Amino acid sequence: MNNFLLLPILIPFFFGMILMFGQKKISYQRITTLLGLFLSILCAAALVMNVHENGPQTVTLGSWPAPFGITMVSDMVSAILVLTTLVLTFFIVWYGFESIGKEREQFFYYPGVLFIITGVNGAFTTGDIFNLFVFFEVLLMASYLLIVLGGEKVQLREPIKYILINVLSSAFFVITVAFLYSVVGTLSMADISLKIAEVNQPGILTVIAVLFLLVFGMKAAIFPLYFWLPSAYSAPPIPVLALFGALLTKVGVYAITRTYTLFFTHDISFTHNLLLVLSILTIIAGSIGALAYFDVKQIIIYNIVIAVGVILFGVAQMNEVALKGAMLYLVHDMIIKAALFMLIGIIIYVTGTTNLRKMGGLMKTYPALGWFYLIAALGLAGVPPLSGFIGKLLIVQGGFEAGNIWSSIFILASSIVVLLSVIRIFIYAFWGQQGVLNEAVQKAKYNRLFVPTMILVVVSIFYGVGTEWFMPFMDDAAKILNDPSIYTDEVMKGGE
Repeated sequence: MNNFLLLPILIPFFFGMILMFGQKKISYQRITTLLGLFLSILCAAALVMNVHENGPQTVTLGSWPAPFGITMVSDMVSAILVLTTLVLTFFIVWYGFESIGKEREQFFYYPGVLFIITGVNGAFTTGDIFNLFVFFEVLLMASYLLIVLGGEKVQLREPIKYILINVLSSAFFVITVAFLYSVVGTLSMADISLKIAEVNQPGILTVIAVLFLLVFGMKAAIFPLYFWLPSAYSAPPIPVLALFGALLTKVGVYAITRTYTLFFTHDISFTHNLLLVLSILTIIAGSIGALAYFDVKQIIIYNIVIAVGVILFGVAQMNEVALKGAMLYLVHDMIIKAALFMLIGIIIYVTGTTNLRKMGGLMKTYPALGWFYLIAALGLAGVPPLSGFIGKLLIVQGGFEAGNIWSSIFILASSIVVLLSVIRIFIYAFWGQQGVLNEAVQKAKYNRLFVPTMILVVVSIFYGVGTEWFMPFMDDAAKILNDPSIYTDEVMKGGE
């Protein structure tokens, strides 16, 4: 049943609505949120299997046929990202029970989380370019709530840039969609792809492609539009930071990937070379930030920027191998960033500081935390057989096949910078003389923080070691990204 693809969007929305009532009852809020996420995960997993067996699924809302009606499309790209989003949110919410604070829990924290998931999953699933804007606004509205929730001074000061940049990019998004509509006369993504193919992407459409890169680049934090991210993301509490770091920039990455593989594929010597250059500059900018700071939050936040560059480098190659690597690496990065933010949240809890220079000796008192952090750090850097290895290897292989030898070697070399940046945390925090410790640490609270974090790290290990089990799904995703006709044929046959 094709309507099944709407459930991972509708269930979080429905549960978010009912959680608007009874916000003072913390047990009700927690249990209801986990129940909604669990049901959504089951539906998303079933959707992934259905798409794998039967191909892309579509629903055109109302009585209008495609391309005139609003179409929701679940291909393997969107289905995988929807499932990953829901699984990560489940663990982050679980982790947040002990760290978000009861005041935030009683003031619409859980509805905010579920409305963000509604927007994220809607953006991954929509087949209409204007509704991509609508779902962006849904997730942004909820993110504005979460980023200032609690009213701490830093939360009211730093997110101003985040809010302003997103308001501007949203206005820019609408203008760019209007430009595109004035040229092709449709908002259906599948129909846009067909119309651009008919006219072979003249210069005006290449200009619009660059405008879309600017719009989505602001949201994905590519160079030079990443300036807002480090300070804005450092402001909210760790569960919100983990949610943002794992998901929000990835929606921008997805939007670039979708438009640059579905629409703008007829002048790749300009558009995709521009994307390649920007991806490399993004990696360089992120690497500088990751090495420059001694704040554990900032180090991992700048690694978000590095990963965005690596994924988009794979997209820029426009061959099936690199696109498969980009999908593998995208899912890996979502998982490992959530795990790392949760880990550094525990480190901050037990030390009472984010400053690496004040830490030390945690391996003596918290050895399990140290070893799980090391595994996550090695996974982030792509050390085999952990989860980052195969995806980056395929991206580099695709770069070689596309003739981009030196830039592909640079992507490999960037792994050394990533490893150095995260190993610094391991060395400073866990080795050497005993640093500061938070005397108010409660063992029971520490364990409740550690359990969901440990499980998520194990999930990342399984994703790396068991990559061959996920390859059939990634093959499907890479094929639909590399061959837009699979997507357009499935959507447009509904209009016949």
